[in-house]
Amino acid sequence: MQASLRPALLVASLLFANPALADDVAETGLGTPVCTNGGCSVRLTAEQLLVSAEKLVSEHRFDEAAPMLAALENAPQLAMQRNFLIGYTAIEQGRTDDAIKAFRSVLSSNPEQTRVRLELARALMMKGKGESAAYHFRLAQQDQGLPEDVNRLVRTVRGALRTRQAFSLTSDFGIAPDSNITGGTSAETIDINFGSTIVPLTLDAQARAKSGTGQFASLSGTARVGFFGLGRLLIEGSNTTTNYRGKANDDIAAEFAIGPEFNVSDDTIIAVQALGAQRWYGGERANTGYGLRASVQKELNRGNRLGFSFDARRANSGFASAYDGWQFGGYASYERGIGKSMIASASLYARRDLLSASAYSDKEVGVSLGLAGELPLGLTAGISGGVSKSWYDSPLGILSSTARDDLRINGSFNLGIRSLRMLGFSPSINLSYARNESNVTLFSSQRKRIRFALARYF
Repeated sequence: MQASLRPALLVASLLFANPALADDVAETGLGTPVCTNGGCSVRLTAEQLLVSAEKLVSEHRFDEAAPMLAALENAPQLAMQRNFLIGYTAIEQGRTDDAIKAFRSVLSSNPEQTRVRLELARALMMKGKGESAAYHFRLAQQDQGLPEDVNRLVRTVRGALRTRQAFSLTSDFGIAPDSNITGGTSAETIDINFGSTIVPLTLDAQARAKSGTGQFASLSGTARVGFFGLGRLLIEGSNTTTNYRGKANDDIAAEFAIGPEFNVSDDTIIAVQALGAQRWYGGERANTGYGLRASVQKELNRGNRLGFSFDARRANSGFASAYDGWQFGGYASYERGIGKSMIASASLYARRDLLSASAYSDKEVGVSLGLAGELPLGLTAGISGGVSKSWYDSPLGILSSTARDDLRINGSFNLGIRSLRMLGFSPSINLSYARNESNVTLFSSQRKRIRFALARYF
């Protein structure tokens, strides 16, 4: 009750200085003005004040609505409606930063509000953040109650966003406690084959899994620029650096891809890119790769998506020529909206490594599932898991009389707080687990890692 009285007293004093506005409020039927000495006042509850503010905003009388919206700050039960009106006022006046802030405030507590998400997407598009806008338009399409004409319009806008020049950049940094920074085996002993004789060998501690805490930083970006009027040039790059105490386990990986991207229809995109990858481990060059990647992405109804990709690359190892050779991979993925703020994904993949040493050449097939999206309180969350099976071409000499056969399991959970920002960075935590079960004991391992990060999305 008290929350309703305070804005009512505030609006009364405001209307005293603006008699014409008192008449406008009276037209809503919410209150009768009391006029004395050439001035008028109207006493309203917070809910009545909101109705009056909505009327003025809908008529684009933003300056007159402003003091009402300010008064509604004292009615926290109407914060969602107030912030929406503030955001709508800001976007109509061209103040996109203020609009984005207001709309995100609403969605942080009410991620199911489709109208607000559409307005946020519009503000992001005006700001030039095409990929972020497309993401929110896509979530809005998941609302089964969205009128078909609006759905068609959103689909058209998303198609236009896919054809325009755009640039996005994401960076994060933090610390990562890790149960196995070496990727070493969890076995304490292995069997050595000497013909018909098997000799157990106890592994030195240096050859086994070792825990530690690292500092990491990553940067990834995507750019689309005009390509001779025929389409776009798709440029993608990423880098991840993890530093541990000493130098032996420091890990740096970078990848770059560039090539044309075309719209073959309103909802289908193809891209062909040249790619290069480089990894350093322990201060030494671990691997250099280069090749080609082709992909097809098809947008389905209501924001669902189907994708296929294939890549082939030549690998050159900095450790041993036995790891040199060709690597091939094929991937299929399907994404589907769940509710109004989540996206579920499923992927199938098959890979083939043809290396100089047949004992290190393998075939792998796998599947992964994931669910990610927005939660109340400004939280973002994601959970994923996968399993794969790998078969190697030949035995590893004295380590085994049969070819290696691995079962790999992985999972991760991520939680972020996008509503909390420090110098533009938002905190997040990621928990991941990986396990490899192999018939060759040396290659059985498991790894648990936690990443505490601050991330920024440009």
